[in-house]
Amino acid sequence: MKATSQKEEIKNLLVQVGAWQQGHFLLTSGKHSDAYMQCQRIMQYPRLGAYLANLLVDELQAENISPTVVVGPAMGAIHWEVYVAQAVADRIAEEDGFELDTGNMTKAVFAERPAGSEEFEIRRGIQLTPQDRILIVEDVTTTGGSLKKVYELLKSMGCTPVAAAALLDRSGGKVKYDVPFITLLQMNLETYEPADCPMCKEGKPVVKPGSSKK
Repeated sequence: MKATSQKEEIKNLLVQVGAWQQGHFLLTSGKHSDAYMQCQRIMQYPRLGAYLANLLVDELQAENISPTVVVGPAMGAIHWEVYVAQAVADRIAEEDGFELDTGNMTKAVFAERPAGSEEFEIRRGIQLTPQDRILIVEDVTTTGGSLKKVYELLKSMGCTPVAAAALLDRSGGKVKYDVPFITLLQMNLETYEPADCPMCKEGKPVVKPGSSKK
């Protein structure tokens, strides 16, 4: 499949499942926009999530990136980190065969914010080590704030992030990280500071559709 048609297919999937929404939205970043991507609308279908995860793993392999752990910030990356980790594990099984050995299995982990905190933690008894090659995933990035916080958390734990990835980068390529950033779809969707938002000036009510309590 050609890259152009692949990107168009992903856009069509987002529209078909109602993930691509129009209105007046307050994003997790604090900015406003007339477009919002509710990717849980697509992640609720394991077949579609797995399909997109396999496309992402194609991109990772093209860059010679081979993670052993996939970490995603809750709540946006819930499901997505599992789909991606499963796709990575399936590629390994294709090459090396399947082994029921947890010491060599690809892990899927979510980072979460404790109640009342804006910072992420790895909880629930999950252990990560400096030997783990970690891919950080997000469904959608605007400013990249959540991914960057998870990156800093992992570095503070002595872990080794090798790449970041997203289904959609809505910054149009403006977001940068200290590791390679792989995306399936890159779009320049306009965002506004609240004081400059044209929809606010028109008096349109704003909706906060995401999971963050910011």
